[in-house]
Order: sequence, then structure tokens, then C-alpha cells
Amino acid sequence: MNDRTALVTGANKGIGKHIARLLADEGLTVLVGARDPERGERAVEEIGSGARALVLDVTDLDSIAQAAAQVVRLDVLVNNAGISPSLAPPAEAGIEEFRRTYETNVFGVVAVTNAFLPALRRSPHPRVVNVSSGTASLTWSTSPNPQFTPGGGAAAAYRSSKAALNALTVLYAQTLAEEGFKVNALAPGLRATDLNPRAASAGGDPAEAAEGAVRLALLPDDGPTGGFFSWDGTPVPW
Repeated sequence: MNDRTALVTGANKGIGKHIARLLADEGLTVLVGARDPERGERAVEEIGSGARALVLDVTDLDSIAQAAAQVVRLDVLVNNAGISPSLAPPAEAGIEEFRRTYETNVFGVVAVTNAFLPALRRSPHPRVVNVSSGTASLTWSTSPNPQFTPGGGAAAAYRSSKAALNALTVLYAQTLAEEGFKVNALAPGLRATDLNPRAASAGGDPAEAAEGAVRLALLPDDGPTGGFFSWDGTPVPW
């Protein structure tokens, strides 16, 4: 165990739980952010030593404030919580789907990051990792790429929300660089999670994606900031 502390949102399942486990394996105290207290506690039991449950609903400002009040210093923040309500293209996804998706994937990230900035500023090496998606890359969506066939407009709410998250990653990185922050986005690849039906039927290992997040969470001081990286460490075009 070392003296570093990490917070992973949406860490009671999927990629988030694997990120929390790997960070705990590195010796960090890991705060397992979860909306449901019971699910959070179960995840902590599965992760084992070094994990601590933290009730945190990224769409609830009171919940965020109460969670932030419990953390004096934070070295790593992984904004992992995210939703993808459907695979609908923009013409078929109702405005409420967009609102709900942005509430978690964009506004939630801003609310959590800002609430925990005081604790992050007490770290000598603060790191922020935003779990994005390769499908948010406008370049990959309009040209050949190694992860998916371009040209389809499915999952519009999710993909556009992650594109907005990418923009926020750059803006946070630029404004916090002088304070020693490293802020980067991760494209985890298609993984077998319950994010949406396509993900649920995929064969990709969530733990493999988590390794990429941990790499960004533990960057050295000469590491990159304001970047977008695939799970294997290669850059992803915006």
C-alpha cells in the first residue's frame, strides 16, 4: 500500500470495477464510486484489500457534494460512469434520450471533476482519466480506422456525448497543465459489458480496457496531457 488515493466512478461493474481492481493491485487506496450502496459494497468485497465504497451518483449534485466532502486528497480521478440508452441514429433518438445521456456522460463528468478539484490539487501528481469511446472520434467515424466500419450514424446520443467529453478533456488539460495535472481520454474498445446490446454481445475483455485506463492514471510527470488514447496506448485521432 502506498499513500495515493484514486476514485473510479461507476466502479461497481464492468470496466470500472476492473480499473478499481488494477489500481488497488498497484497499491492505491481506491474509492469505488457507485450509486447503489449495496452494489458498491459487493464490488469492494470482490476487489479486496485497498478498496473503499463511496456512494456517488454522478447525476445528483447533492450526492457529489457529500462524496467530495469525505475526500481530503485525491491523486487519481477516473470518470468512468457512462450510459448508452440505445443504438438509435439522431433522427430516431428522442431529445429526452440525448438529455439523459449528456446528464451522465458530460454534465456528470464536469460536476464530479469540479467537485473533486480541491482534493486533486492537494496531490503532487494529479491525474484525470475520462473514459470515452473510439466511436466518438470524428476522424474514425468518417474514414477507415482499426476499430469499426465508418459511415454509420448509430448510437448518436452516446457517441456525440463522448465527442463532447473529448473536447472537455482538452479544455481541462489546457487549463490545469500549469498545476501539474495530466488529463487524458481513453478509447476502451468494444467490450463485453451491459453498456448496450452491441457491447453485451461483444467478446472483448473489459480487463484489457482497464489496463489502458490504469496506464493513463499512473502517468509519469513527463507523460502526455490532453490526449486521446486507445486501450493499447496508441493515439486515437479526434
